[in-house]
Amino acid sequence: MATASPAGDAEGGNKNWRKDKEEKEEEEAAAGALVGEEALCAPTALLSLSRKAPDQGPTESKLELHPLLSRWALWFFKNDRSRAWQDNLHLVTKFDTVEDFWAMYSNIQLASKLSSGCDYALFKDGIEPMWEDSRNKRGGRWLVSLAKQQRHSELDHLWLETLLFLIGESFEEHSWEVCGAVINIRAKGDKIAVWTREAENQAGVLHIGRVYKERLGLSSKTIIGYQAHADTATKSNSLAKNKFVV
Repeated sequence: MATASPAGDAEGGNKNWRKDKEEKEEEEAAAGALVGEEALCAPTALLSLSRKAPDQGPTESKLELHPLLSRWALWFFKNDRSRAWQDNLHLVTKFDTVEDFWAMYSNIQLASKLSSGCDYALFKDGIEPMWEDSRNKRGGRWLVSLAKQQRHSELDHLWLETLLFLIGESFEEHSWEVCGAVINIRAKGDKIAVWTREAENQAGVLHIGRVYKERLGLSSKTIIGYQAHADTATKSNSLAKNKFVV
């Protein structure tokens, strides 16, 4: 009876061992790929992705963004009397998601740190922060005037609440009325104003004013006034007459 030689047995065993090893390595590689995909979906992995620097590739696109109802534009004004007013106004950035808003806010100087004569303005995209814009010229502003000592205690908080008030658009059917907001840094006292589209729309203007006052947490004894841009443009004193108050 023929019998297999020891050399033949060894060769056959080696072939079987190599085949088993290759199959095991393929299974481990497949399992490793699956684990990698599952790990990428884990909250801790997403958190690490959100902390990646902007130049680390397209992984940030995997993060879920939260869109706003409108696209907004941030403007900066620095007074220079040797230049035309429009030349002092600069577009900083535009955004339309919650994440981009906070990225913008965390990378600009606080309003309280701006020098006198500077403004920030946040307006819906397409509307420029000036009376002459066709969507502003028939409107007006709710004005909050602050004392000089409030700059370092309340100004930044009130301005941030104003920004959140705008981008949240919690005005029911009157949201279309809101154009934007401006903060003026001045030596005599700072001002924050919310601009609306139609000064004659009493119901809409008053609704926005009441919601805004509540959002800022102002007491019932504090009165804020609404001024039409047409009156402000022709004012003969420091402040135009209030058209409405809340």
